[in-house]
Amino acid sequence: MSACYLSVQLKAYNFPGNVRELENIIEHGVALCQSDTWNGFRLTVLPRETIFMSVIFGIPMPPFFPDLAPDLRAALLAQLRDLWTHTSTALEGNTLTLGETAFVLAYGLTVEGRSLADHQEVVGHARAIDLLYGLLDAPALAEADLFALHRAVQTEQLADIMKPIGAWKREANGTHALTPEGRQTFIDYAPPGEVPALMAEWLALANSSAHEPLAAYVALHVGFVRIHPFFDGNGRMARLLANLPVLRAGLPPIVIDARRRREYIRLLAEYELAVGQARAGAPLLPEAGRLGDFEAFCRDNWPASLDLVAEARERQSRRLG
Repeated sequence: MSACYLSVQLKAYNFPGNVRELENIIEHGVALCQSDTWNGFRLTVLPRETIFMSVIFGIPMPPFFPDLAPDLRAALLAQLRDLWTHTSTALEGNTLTLGETAFVLAYGLTVEGRSLADHQEVVGHARAIDLLYGLLDAPALAEADLFALHRAVQTEQLADIMKPIGAWKREANGTHALTPEGRQTFIDYAPPGEVPALMAEWLALANSSAHEPLAAYVALHVGFVRIHPFFDGNGRMARLLANLPVLRAGLPPIVIDARRRREYIRLLAEYELAVGQARAGAPLLPEAGRLGDFEAFCRDNWPASLDLVAEARERQSRRLG
């Protein structure tokens, strides 16, 4: 951390004395710092730390729900972070419950009987949410932003040059699936050599504003899953990045209920089987009319976060009498 921030900002803040929280904040900032010195660069952080960070480092809170009192807004952001992180990691097999996820993210402690990998995964996802918030004011989403998000999400460190973290995949990937008739098959995602061109098309879609939030979420989600540009972490990345237009509209993220995992996988597979492998030079989302069922599915899942916002506004209304 630079001497300026140590001598000016830290001393100027009337710190309440919670040393563990200070330690967590500094560790969080250092983990996201992209250079040797932390100069108080702009980033957004875990909601329970946000007010402190905005004072000490000049970092504003995420610009959501300005009608809410600061404490209610911070609490709501924490709830959304916990729900979003829990659902997305649980879809990938993480065993932490929603309550355990909230505990780990709030206190930085571990839960007995849960694996270290599960703990690291939820912390990584929460950090990725912070990075995503920092992209809301960016003029355009870039390839480097995707690589930074992948480094946050992919917490398992592998010494394997064929499984790069923060870079496009180098090996072919795919998944087993069932056809609508119940026959076993295999879905090939985009060939590694065509990923740069396909992701350039995906980024152009992400940087356009041609769709309303739900339709934009569906297009970005399905397009990213079709490409599967990384060796791992693609589902979590898709569910993060697809929410950018939703957040920019001032709405809470769309979260997919892990209890509906089978339906979620089926809908994505049905579209992929119907339109075939994603290839450079071909439309990324052919036969868009087939996306209606997945859009309806996403709409059905959205109330989980919308209800949290409604509850926060109800609490504020009760305060105001």
